[in-house]
Amino acid sequence: MAEKITGAEALIKSLIAEGVDLVFGYPGGAIIPVYDKLYDYTDQLKHILVRHEQGATHAAQGYARVTGRPGVVIVTSGPAATNVITGVSDALMDSTPLVVITGQVASSFLGSDAFQETDVVGITQPITKWAVQIRRAEDIPAAVARAFYIANSGRPGPVVLDIAKDAQNGLVEWSHKKCDYIRSYIPYPKINDTDLQKVADMINAAERPMIISGHGVMISGAEKELAAVAEKANIPVASTLLGLSTMPSSHPLYKGMLGMHGNIGPNINTNRCDVLVAIGMRFDDRVTGDTSKYARQAKIVHIDIDSSEFDKNIKTDATIHGDAREVLEKLLPLIKPADHSEWLKTFDKCDEAEQEKVVKREVYRTEGPMTMGEVVNKVSTATGDRAVLVTDVGQNQMFSSRYFRYTDPKSILTSGGLGTMGFGLPAAIGAKMGAPERTVCFFTGDGGLQMTIQELGTIMEYGTDVKIILLNNNFLGNVRQWQELFFQCRFSQTPMVNPDFVAIANAYGIAAENVETREQLDDAIARMLNHKGAYMLNVNIDYTDMIFPMTPPGAGVDTIMLNATEMYQND
Repeated sequence: MAEKITGAEALIKSLIAEGVDLVFGYPGGAIIPVYDKLYDYTDQLKHILVRHEQGATHAAQGYARVTGRPGVVIVTSGPAATNVITGVSDALMDSTPLVVITGQVASSFLGSDAFQETDVVGITQPITKWAVQIRRAEDIPAAVARAFYIANSGRPGPVVLDIAKDAQNGLVEWSHKKCDYIRSYIPYPKINDTDLQKVADMINAAERPMIISGHGVMISGAEKELAAVAEKANIPVASTLLGLSTMPSSHPLYKGMLGMHGNIGPNINTNRCDVLVAIGMRFDDRVTGDTSKYARQAKIVHIDIDSSEFDKNIKTDATIHGDAREVLEKLLPLIKPADHSEWLKTFDKCDEAEQEKVVKREVYRTEGPMTMGEVVNKVSTATGDRAVLVTDVGQNQMFSSRYFRYTDPKSILTSGGLGTMGFGLPAAIGAKMGAPERTVCFFTGDGGLQMTIQELGTIMEYGTDVKIILLNNNFLGNVRQWQELFFQCRFSQTPMVNPDFVAIANAYGIAAENVETREQLDDAIARMLNHKGAYMLNVNIDYTDMIFPMTPPGAGVDTIMLNATEMYQND
């Protein structure tokens, strides 16, 4: 007969059996039994004490996105459980595997409004792949195994295990069995050969094909397969925000980012192509603009592991239900070599206009205050275009996504679907812990940084080597841009009175400096990258700086603003 252990210890042993070696969390009353047992396993399971439970979820997201393994969070009940909601929702929107473990009051107190009791399952069911409350110790091992299988299979996402305190204290004969099957859950559908041939025929007949590479390409590790298909048929590739780095920025077939602040060529040619192949993306409104004006001339092909995305936003002509890597592997031999050189030249024409009208002004300005674009460009160059880019949300996100360059896969972490300000700092911590060998550059604005600035304490405690580039314009810059363009310059509640960020960083033991002029920038970047340990640059940015190109809200993707007064002439 196996020795009985507590449910709390069974949880720890189950996590280790699932290959977990790092968790992010914050202790409290309803989870104390788990933390007590964690004390005995610190040589096998490292715990990162964040400064706020939201920070734990974003750090776990950063870890998951660079490693491809589920991020794990452990927090207590009540306010701790509600503090993880933003991160859980963010993870669902961006298909990030998380296993979030919350403590809960003892079973006998459930429904009594006990101290720090919250209906965690009721709150999280709409924003998880699976949420369950565990009231018995003997149910813990199987629930953990099931949680990891669900979180990291098919289209990844978050799961929540809400564990009552008496379940943590109860006894169980522990054993671990990996979960690899759940009835009615089919995470990897069998790919239909007829669908494959239909799509191949459409691509082979196309004169102006275009591929959109989404986050699903990165999740499935299909970067090589994507390049092989594109190269065989000479097809231009554009990416969504979360699809950045699925093809190197320097690849001749890579044509840039799509969307509201994407590159001109991909956006214009969305409405010129004759076959549009979307892989692992969901036709988000920031990519499509006005859907009634989106790619009406094209045959739409959608490849995705989640069939619920098919025809949800954009009507398709063909679909393939399956994992992106497997689909592309099977599609490759069916694709015929082709020459689309004349079609590819149309992207070059758009790029020339963008370089002249936008990039030259944004990246290569020589007078006046610094711009975000020139800072991002210089940092990317200084890292050899090989760093992991982490962004917060706002202008800093769009500028850094546009002007950072990508050589290696899994090189961008950003909050795409939910657009969570405060995501970046803890996500950068998790990314560095997940990929300690890589340089992690975190770009943020003064607004977003202050939403989770307490996580500087996590950096201090663990010595996490994150390079922080604060693009400081003393404004909520993205909202300010919309106020200037569409609300008659009524800057309601967007100017910010900011603290001394360098002093705050120094108080946490983090090296930092102010960069006030363009002449100081290159040396400051070099000092930051050469420094062993975390470093912050507080860069003085032109507060009037705005991110362009821009598709105005409600317009089609080929309606593009080059600046506040000039539109791109789509001939």
